[in-house]
Order: sequence, then structure tokens, then C-alpha cells
Amino acid sequence: MSKQDENYQKLATSLKSASESLNLERTSQLHQDVNSVCNYLTNPNFRIAVFGPFNHGKSTLLNAILGTRTLPIDLIPTTGAAITVKYGSNIRTRIMLADGTEVYRNGIEILQQFAILDGNRQMRKDVVSVEVFCPHTFLETGVEFLDLPGTNDRDEQDSLVREQLLGADLVVQLLDARKLMTLGERENLRDWLLDRGIKTVIFVANFLNLLEPEEQKQVQNRLLFVAESFRAELPAGFSNLYRVDALPALRARLKGDVAAASSSGLVAFETALQNIVGILQQNRGSVRLPRVQAIAFQLQQALKSKIDPIYLEIQTFTEKQNAKIEIKQKAVNLINQGFNSSISELCDWLSLPKLLAKYQADAAVALAENNFKTWQTNTLKKDFTQLQLAVVKWLYQAYEFFQAERPEDLHIPFPCEPQIILPPKPDNTDKLSESGSIAIGGGIGWFLGGPVGAAVAGSISYLLNKNIQQQEEKLTTESYHQQVAKLCVNATEEYLSQFSSRALSILSEFERQAEKVIYFQVAQEPEEVTQTRENLLRLQQGFNQLLSELEKARIPTKYQPYTEIPKVSHPQPQQQSYRKQERIYTRPPQRENTAKTTEKKVEPPKQQVYAPPPKTTPSPNPAELEAKFRNWEMDEEIARMKAEMRSPGFQNKQQTNQNTQAQKPPESQGEKDKIARAYKILELPQDAAFADIKQAYKNLVKKWHPDLFVNQPQMQKQAQEKMRLLNEAYTVLSTVKS
Repeated sequence: MSKQDENYQKLATSLKSASESLNLERTSQLHQDVNSVCNYLTNPNFRIAVFGPFNHGKSTLLNAILGTRTLPIDLIPTTGAAITVKYGSNIRTRIMLADGTEVYRNGIEILQQFAILDGNRQMRKDVVSVEVFCPHTFLETGVEFLDLPGTNDRDEQDSLVREQLLGADLVVQLLDARKLMTLGERENLRDWLLDRGIKTVIFVANFLNLLEPEEQKQVQNRLLFVAESFRAELPAGFSNLYRVDALPALRARLKGDVAAASSSGLVAFETALQNIVGILQQNRGSVRLPRVQAIAFQLQQALKSKIDPIYLEIQTFTEKQNAKIEIKQKAVNLINQGFNSSISELCDWLSLPKLLAKYQADAAVALAENNFKTWQTNTLKKDFTQLQLAVVKWLYQAYEFFQAERPEDLHIPFPCEPQIILPPKPDNTDKLSESGSIAIGGGIGWFLGGPVGAAVAGSISYLLNKNIQQQEEKLTTESYHQQVAKLCVNATEEYLSQFSSRALSILSEFERQAEKVIYFQVAQEPEEVTQTRENLLRLQQGFNQLLSELEKARIPTKYQPYTEIPKVSHPQPQQQSYRKQERIYTRPPQRENTAKTTEKKVEPPKQQVYAPPPKTTPSPNPAELEAKFRNWEMDEEIARMKAEMRSPGFQNKQQTNQNTQAQKPPESQGEKDKIARAYKILELPQDAAFADIKQAYKNLVKKWHPDLFVNQPQMQKQAQEKMRLLNEAYTVLSTVKS
């Protein structure tokens, strides 16, 4: 098989595959045309079809060319099948039936049974193909003739003829000179030949000998007009119009009368026919490809009309799902960011050095004054609860958004209240002239009283400031109140150490469990969508394969290949614990039990005045304000995404960025004034974009946050009023820009 024949075979396969993907009815015209053109592409012989209405002498003309009565002829419509005449060493007939039976006989008598119209002028339903083999030199060159039933008789015969014409390299249209180019013939010329890319056509006029000489001249002029008006694609120098008196030509050929055959026009026609075929055989691609292009174009149109609606449906579904996933992934990132920030803040707060620095002094004093439970509830638990709620808030945000796994509350128990054993009181407890003891007012609690208790509180402050309890050197002397103070300091350190260790351990496990909450799973694609996608892919593959083979055959096409719509994108593996690696959950080093401090001797310090650190409300630094504002922004963004996800008008693509949304025109002058005032408060021009509004609000909040002025009551009051105006202005402009 030559390379060209191999390419034609692949092209035929792709045409059939594309046709099958359309599930065309077997009786549909496109299905039949595809089969015909595929058979044509894979036929190695050069096929000449003789075509025309019934009783125009088609079989007679072919018999004259073959020089024998090979084909059945009669005065009534006779041919009831498409009969292919091929080369053979002797005359024989092969008939294929629909059930697969092959009838093979010598001679042509079997044609009377299978290839002739019955008494009702009907073709046999069970005949698939009829072939006659004949030892003719022209056929031996790889040529075959196709004798077709007459047209304009029955629709069934017309359908067969139309189907078979597509597989012919050269069409000989037989005309009746007595009724030249009827309306039906003109329609067939346009619909069956020209519109299907069949332009290698030769007109042959029959029965001209039956007309008077004057009529012959008139008809000849009309024939020339017909031939000139039809732009046949024949080799240069050859006419597309010939005259052959078919019956006289057959009689002359049967008698061996060369002169009569020549005068009938048969010799001139045969000579031209053989020369034309010889040239076209050298370049069959120029003959085949136009009709393949015509059928391929119809097939592509049919495929596109089926693909495009499905493509749009799948594309819409995929874009909508991807938009939802994108929003959810963005929410995962935002919630993770907030959660990790809150976890980090809580971990930092729980670190033992931070707990000791912030709470040990007050805790030790509260223990000495028998107010530890009150201090634990009003100070330590209160601060912890705020940080705890900040952490858990993000998990409930995630559960509301993703509905993955219901979060558990962060439960961190507090250690039991510290217990200390007091050393025996010395006899001189009423004498407070020792160096380092100073009364600061108030009682020491249930176990100590009077100025001794005040001295213990002062010693607690001294011990914490000087870190005497961490010194390895044992001092020789130690006052009673210093011993008690050291017991309180050590007990609270042990308490805070236990709290830090247990809390960090629980927090580590809690963070691992949180990964199941801040998570969403892409739902399985519905089965009907999967089936639709598979159907679309099958159609696209057929379309693209056909395009590829057409390109290889150098058949032009105006279409581009389809690209597969990827399935709904799955999010990347979650990076929920990326901050976790930066945190080290370690148990603080345990201190030895120092209850028996009475055995230690501490050298009394020099006389100084010590007092617990003053309790003031610290002003937030810019970093704290930035963190608060960032959390507020994330809460706002998550709320917006939730609203967008739940909106019945949720579109396939993400909403237009707020920065570019058109401003809603106010309805009244009062609203206009309100908006203008809001711009003025935020110190912005009235054409500012939403991003500018948001940034201006952020900058002004950092400047006027009331917490910045906790130690300046007058300024704090002014800042509170300024914040009220800023919030009102931001709300107004947010509504306008949304």
C-alpha cells in the first residue's frame, strides 16, 4: 500500500468514526454519504459513473463502449441496481446479498434475477452489490464503470443514484437531445453534483440522430450553452460535451462496422474519455479531495451542532464549581491565617517566661493574702478566655463555611491552687527592724498578720526583681518574711509552670484536630455530568481526529480543534500547620519542691523600699492594632464570601472586584450630602475607589484608636467620638460601593 493510500485509509477511518460518534440513522443522507465517500477513498480503481434519467440509454452506451451486450437493456426502465463493471479474464457476475451470501456465476444471466426491476418496478431489498467482470483493455488499466438506475422514476432509485455518485471519479451525464436539460436534470446537477464537490463531469447527448438537421443545429447550440455554463474541472484542452448516438453505436460495434461507430460519435468520445482518465489517474487527489471536503464539512457542522451545547453546559458547570472551590480555598487560607495567628498569640502568652513576667508577682501576693482564687478568676482566667475564644472563633467560622467536622471547644484546665507549708514563726516576729523589711500597709492574710504580711509582700517584689531564688549560693541568714515570700514565689512559679506545660500540650493536639475542621473536600462530580463529559470527550476526539486527517490530506477546513475541559480543579494539599513548625511545644523544666525553705539561710539585704508593680492598663502598640485590624478584615472578607456563596445569583466566574464596581447613584439630595460628608470624614475625594476608602479608614483607625489614649482621658473621649464618625462614614461608603 502506497503512503497516499495509507493516508486515505486513515482519513476514511476518521470519517466513519466521526459519523459513528453522531449516532446517525443508517437511512440518513449524511450517514450514507459518509459510507460512500469512505468506500470511494479506499477504492484503488478509477470509477466512471453513467448517470441520467431512465430510458436515456445509459446501459446501451456502456454496452457500446464494452463492445458487447454486457448490461441489460430494454424499452422500459430496466436496471434495478448499481452495476459495477470491472476487469476480468472472462465475463462473470458476483452478487452480494444483505445476509452475507455471495452469488458467483459465469456470464450475465444471473442479472435477470437480481439486477432487474420487478413487475412493480421495484429494486430488490436484499441486494447489496452487483459486479460484472469483463475482459476489456480499458478496464485492465484500473478503470471500472458504474451503471446506475435511471432517475426521475422512484425515490428509492434516486437515493441509490445520489449515494453512488459520490464514489465516482468521473461522471458521464447522459442527456436526451429531444428534451434537453429538464428542470429535474438541472436540480440534480446542482444538488447531487456541484454542491457535493463533484465537478469532473462530462455531458453526452444521445438521440441527436433522431432529430431533423435543422433541429440538430438548434440543439447543438443549446448543448454548447449548457457545457459552457458548467465549469467542469477536466484536464486542459478537453471538452466537457460530446455527442454519441448510443443504439447505432452499439449496433455498429457489434457488427464491427468501424465507420458507423465513428459516425455515431462513439470513437471520438472513447478517445477523449481514455485520455481524460489517463491524466486524472495521475492525480486522483485533485478529484477525490473536493468531494471529501464537502462531506467532511457537513460532518463537522453536525458534530459542532452537537458538541457546542454540551461544551457550554460542561464549561458552565466546571467554571461554577471552580469558582466555588476558589472561594472556599481562599476562605481556608484566610481562616488558617487567622487561626495560626491566634494560636501563635496564645502559645506566646502561655510560654513560661511570659507567664512569670506578667503574672507571678500578683499571683504570689494573692497567694500570700489568701486571694489566689479571686486572682485566678478575675485575672488569669479572664485573659486566657479572651485568647481562647479568639482561637476557637476561627474553627466555628470554618465549620459554618465548610461543614466538614464540628469543632471541639478548647478546654484547658487550671492547676489546683498552690499549697504551702509555713515555717515556724520566730519569737521576734513583732520586731521588724531587720534590714529589708518594710511595711506597705494591709494584712498578710489568713496565716500572717499585721506588718509581717506587708513585709512578705515587699519581699516578694524584692525576690522577683533580684531573682534571688535562682541563685545557687546559699545565704547564711534569712528573715522569716523572706522565707514566706520565697515559698509564695516558688509555689506560683510551679503553678504557672504546670499550667504552661499542660496548656501547650493540649494546644498541640487541639491544633492537629483543627486541621479536620479547616478543611473542605471537593464533592464527587454527579454521575450525569460525568456521563455528559465522557460523551463530549468522545465527540471532541472524533472531531479532532478528523481535523488531523484532513490536515494530513491537505484538505482545507475553517475549524480549529477542541480542547478538553479539565475536570473541577482540586485544591493543593492544605498548608494548615505551616506555622506549627515554628512553635515548639515543650514542657517547662520542673522545679524541685521548695516547701522546706526553713532550712535555708538568706543573708538579709540592705534596707530598701519595695512594692508590687503598679497595675496600669498598657497602651496597645502599633503591631497590636495592626493585628486587630487584620482580623477584622479577614472576618469581613469571610462574611462577604459566605454571602456570595449563598447568593441565588451566584455566577460562573468570581464577582467583579469591588475596586472597579460602578458607584450606585444616590436617590435623594439628603443621601448625596451624607455621602459627601463620609468622603470628607475619611479625607478622600468623591471619586475614590473602594480600595482607597478601605485604606484611608485603616490609616485613620490606627491614628485614632481609643486604646492609644488610655492614660489621657480627655484625648480618649475625643478619639471615641472620632471612631464613631469613621465607622459611620465607612459603613455609608461601603454600601454605596457594593
